[in-house]
Amino acid sequence: MVQLWQYLLFRPFVNALIFLYRISGNFGIAVVVLTLIIRSILIPLTLPSLKAAKKIQELAPELEKLKKKHGSDKQKLMQAQMALYKQHGANPAAGCLPQIVQLIILIALYQSFYQVLRASGDIIAKLNKLLIPALKLAEGTVINIHFLYLDLSKPDVFHLPGVPFPIPGVFLLLAAITQFLSSKMMQPVVAVERKEAKETKEKSDDVAVAMQSQMLYLFPLMTILIGFTFPSGLVVYWFVFSLFAMVQQYFVSGWGGLTPLFKKMKGKSEGR
Repeated sequence: MVQLWQYLLFRPFVNALIFLYRISGNFGIAVVVLTLIIRSILIPLTLPSLKAAKKIQELAPELEKLKKKHGSDKQKLMQAQMALYKQHGANPAAGCLPQIVQLIILIALYQSFYQVLRASGDIIAKLNKLLIPALKLAEGTVINIHFLYLDLSKPDVFHLPGVPFPIPGVFLLLAAITQFLSSKMMQPVVAVERKEAKETKEKSDDVAVAMQSQMLYLFPLMTILIGFTFPSGLVVYWFVFSLFAMVQQYFVSGWGGLTPLFKKMKGKSEGR
């Protein structure tokens, strides 16, 4: 299992990073390009899940009718929901696999970044064991790990005089914001489910709805908290990855939950 992990993910990522670094001369650019490549490769996997989410969103009125029809009979309601999903080719679990794959890739990239970002001195010899012959580095090579204001081997945080705690940096905030906006674009589904939960006699589904709403804010917050300890190279990856996902989601389902905000902004601008 360890060898499978090494040869399918870890080693290819390390080689890809060094290859892109040799071309660009900047490790930050190598991270951005590798992220775009990975995200493009994952399109066949993520696109069906986005379409499935849109399909379920479109079925929300039908689901509401089923809740009213079956009342508190949860078993019949579940069977009717599954039949409705099957009839329209919707799969509620379609989004699980992409999330799992993204998590696995994130872990592999973290290990790859860690291996490359600390590559100096005798570490180069260890790194060369992972590289194909054409990419091997000369002894004493020091990799340029600076990108804009970042030292990609350190967390993206600022330590201000008189402030007892670190302040999140620009890329760390951007990673959290893009993740939040991407989640917000899916909020119409949450909003409909919240309405249905209020209308049901039993409140057992309120918990699930509340959890979905909390996830909109929980994941971006977790991104910031984790980013306080992760190398900023991984934060750059997460920002570009989330931005790509947001753009992809726009082309599949539009602005979604951000639509009211844009309409409000447009109304204010026209009213001036």
